[in-house]
Amino acid sequence: MADLLWYRSLYWRIALGFVGVLAILLVAQALVFVWVSGRAADVWPGRTPVEYAQLIATDVATALVEQPGLDLEAYISTRFPGTYRAFVVVTRDRRMVYGRGVPSPPMIGRAALGRLGLEAGDPGEPPRGGRGGGGRGGRGGGPAGFEAGRANAFVFASIVIGGSPAGIVAVAQTPPPMWAAISSLGPALGLQAFAVLCVGALLVSLLVFRPTRRRLSALQSAVQAFGDGRTDVRAPDEGGDEVAGLARAFNEMAGRLDERTQALIESDRVRRQLLADVSHELGTPLSAIRGYVETLSMPNVALDDRTRARYLGIVSEEAERLERIVGDLLDLARLEGGGQTMERRMVPVGALFRRVEDRHGPTLRDQRVQLVTQVDPPDLAVQGDESRLEQAVQNLAANAIRHTPSAGHITLRARVIADQVQGEQVEISIEDTGPGVPDEHLGRVFDRFYKADASRTGTATPSGSGLGLSIVRAIVTRHGGTVAVENVPGAGARFTLRLPRRQEVAEA
Repeated sequence: MADLLWYRSLYWRIALGFVGVLAILLVAQALVFVWVSGRAADVWPGRTPVEYAQLIATDVATALVEQPGLDLEAYISTRFPGTYRAFVVVTRDRRMVYGRGVPSPPMIGRAALGRLGLEAGDPGEPPRGGRGGGGRGGRGGGPAGFEAGRANAFVFASIVIGGSPAGIVAVAQTPPPMWAAISSLGPALGLQAFAVLCVGALLVSLLVFRPTRRRLSALQSAVQAFGDGRTDVRAPDEGGDEVAGLARAFNEMAGRLDERTQALIESDRVRRQLLADVSHELGTPLSAIRGYVETLSMPNVALDDRTRARYLGIVSEEAERLERIVGDLLDLARLEGGGQTMERRMVPVGALFRRVEDRHGPTLRDQRVQLVTQVDPPDLAVQGDESRLEQAVQNLAANAIRHTPSAGHITLRARVIADQVQGEQVEISIEDTGPGVPDEHLGRVFDRFYKADASRTGTATPSGSGLGLSIVRAIVTRHGGTVAVENVPGAGARFTLRLPRRQEVAEA
């Protein structure tokens, strides 16, 4: 995961997704706050204490004009139920109504009476100093007329009816306490914030965590199925984040384990097949030996010398056959198991072909089969174990002679070929003019105990142990080469060996 791009990382996706959703939540919360504040402005639209005092004074004056006998306390509690600043409304007839939203300061009522020109204990006393309703520093305006002044910690606005002051409104200049705003806006904001939080949590779960959870669940299911023995199961590995990397690592592990499992299954199948083949191949000569030996040992069976000699000859042949099979099995086991060290040196191919011709010369003459050799260049050599390479070529030549009819010919050919991947290689081919190998059997000719006679008929030469071609493949594989078989149009079968040449060793 060292080459993982940062923007594909699950960590950064979750982090950025969370930040993005949080930003959306903050914007939504701000919009909710503005909306709730706008509703609160219907109750308290003023922006300053002066404007707030003027609003209340104008509103009360209008109400008193329309309803002279108005229940002022009921009206104030209905019209201004939840305010953010302390205020008091005082009329000329000494009626005093306090706002209910915020507790009023202890001196606000006395200050309002003093500002109105009434003593706190004498509601009928006229204003002192002829200052009228608003007093010094007052001001008026608006359709109903009003005046406001400032004195210490309070702001005043006159309630003017018919051009005469009928009362006064005093508003505290101190900011409203925090608990007042909380108690007023808190329930609405809390409900809205909870709703926004629920929506945000749903969005985070759907957009950020749900896709990851789905992929992790699929990976978990694959792991569980793999643990139950299903080695062919794979996890979805689309994407470029850590989950996809984990899924790819699991798939690679599962693939390797599946290959090993299949290899073990195939190995077990081959082992069972080998045991069956060995039992069959060894059982045939053993049964023949046992039968003839029992016949020869019967005291009541009279055998002439010629018959006895023939039986003993058969026993000897079957014992030799049994010995060859056991020897070939041991030889094949050593080759495939790597238990035998091979001597590597440059081996002339022409000398290999001459030894093949010398060994099989009598058989070739008896069957009137012609052997043709071609080596290009004449001094061509290949690196390997000389005795094993000769064994491979001898086995292929014996197989070709066995399946070539009378008056046929066999061609041994060697040449150098260039391979872009493997480099220079020596190609050795053995081609005969026999009946060839049926296509359905081409993939099995190198199996243990495969009898070519089952698919290549028409010759009287008996088959071998069925291990010769398996030994050829093991020898070539130990040399780092390959062996293949094909049918030649108009002729018989062609076996081809390709071995590394190692030209630098030959030149040295």
